[in-house]
Amino acid sequence: MSEPEAEFRVRDGFMFAGVALTLVALGFVFAVTMGAWKWFVRTSAPTVLNWPGGAWGFGVACGLLVVFGSLGAWRRFLERPRGESLPARAGRMAGLMVCVGAAFGPVLYIIASLPGRNCPSYRDGCEYIPGTGSALVTCLGTAALVGYAVYRVGSVRAERRQARERERLRKLRKKGKGKSRAARRG
Repeated sequence: MSEPEAEFRVRDGFMFAGVALTLVALGFVFAVTMGAWKWFVRTSAPTVLNWPGGAWGFGVACGLLVVFGSLGAWRRFLERPRGESLPARAGRMAGLMVCVGAAFGPVLYIIASLPGRNCPSYRDGCEYIPGTGSALVTCLGTAALVGYAVYRVGSVRAERRQARERERLRKLRKKGKGKSRAARRG
């Protein structure tokens, strides 16, 4: 066996070990983050669900956050100015991430406050927190209703804008100014 082949194999082994260690570290960070999130939600949910308005008010507020966060994320995603500088692009992406967090954070918070599937109710942190089910139903219902209303308002505005544009073009054609140059000559 020649020397370069042995060196190549050693380098491949080190790369494989580095990738494996990176994946293990990322898995550890993910598990710790998810555990900390679950702990935070389970300790703060009883307090949050007892605010004025109760679980229903919290569900409505979360539903509104979901709709308007999604709307903001959609608009930030669609706008792509040409020749955008790197800081402007970074700012736009940061705004997009904030909107996505506002859209999905409340739903994930409510879902995390529900007891786990394989979690017995006699263990600490597994008991049912009163109001989480109604908060989830209210959040999803509010998001659906307000989302549909926002969609309908946007589509009606777009239809009106298109009708005005068609009317403007019809008037121009009526005057003879909406035709192409070849059609005006002929």
